[in-house]
Amino acid sequence: MGKISTHILLAAAGQPAAGVAVQLWHLSEGGSWVQVSEALSNADGRCDAPLRSGTPMPCGIYELRFAIGTFFSARGQESFYQDVPVRFSVTDGSANYHVPLLISPFSYTTYRGS
Repeated sequence: MGKISTHILLAAAGQPAAGVAVQLWHLSEGGSWVQVSEALSNADGRCDAPLRSGTPMPCGIYELRFAIGTFFSARGQESFYQDVPVRFSVTDGSANYHVPLLISPFSYTTYRGS
């Protein structure tokens, strides 16, 4: 069974980012974006459940949208970025796609994790 998961880390602090709103979107065959799920990162910076799973999970183009501007604002910090979109391809519906996000108020990076 394939799945899409994520976690968010505060790069400068080396700590998880709890309370970040995350949305998962899927590009339909008609070319419009359809929201699949949404979650809030927990104390470990992870969502409590996969954002999508299935047997097999539908292939195609997906986008994770992280509301980091709201997250930093709640901490009393300015943030250059408001939302971070991470677009990626799911080519194997039985595979796991873990997409971590490392954030700071003025930068971010991501990669395909395990």
